[in-house]
Amino acid sequence: MIRLRELNPDDVSEVRRIYSGPSLRYLGRGPMGVDEAAAYVAAATARPRLRYIFGIDVGGDLAGIIKLNTADSEARLSYILRHDTWGRGVATCAVTESLAFAFDALSVSTVRAKHRVENGASGRVLRKSGFTQTGTAGGFLYYMAVGCFREGSSPQASC
Repeated sequence: MIRLRELNPDDVSEVRRIYSGPSLRYLGRGPMGVDEAAAYVAAATARPRLRYIFGIDVGGDLAGIIKLNTADSEARLSYILRHDTWGRGVATCAVTESLAFAFDALSVSTVRAKHRVENGASGRVLRKSGFTQTGTAGGFLYYMAVGCFREGSSPQASC
């Protein structure tokens, strides 16, 4: 079962594991150190919330991170998965659940996302999750998903 959940201080080593190796190929950054991972987890739970950062939990294993940065009626979505979980539908499920949360609980009307042109797998995830490609610029493909508000959504939803 795949579910989105809040990060907690016990997740620091797993966050470091996610932000390492092949998972960084298209991010243009190096591996995350201990101090950076601890600060990242602390920021993920800070209030008031400026962005929503959830762990992607697969049967009790933290397999990735998904983020919603909100601004007015729009949000920007990004995600990263540990490379050993690729190709199993984990990202598609997490993105779909994040869209439901954005539209229902946060009342945003539009969610945008992008990926590097050479990262075709991310494009497939976004399209399967309901995004439409809107353009290309600077080596990135840009996407948009449009939704409407419905009461009762939760970031604890699961696939």
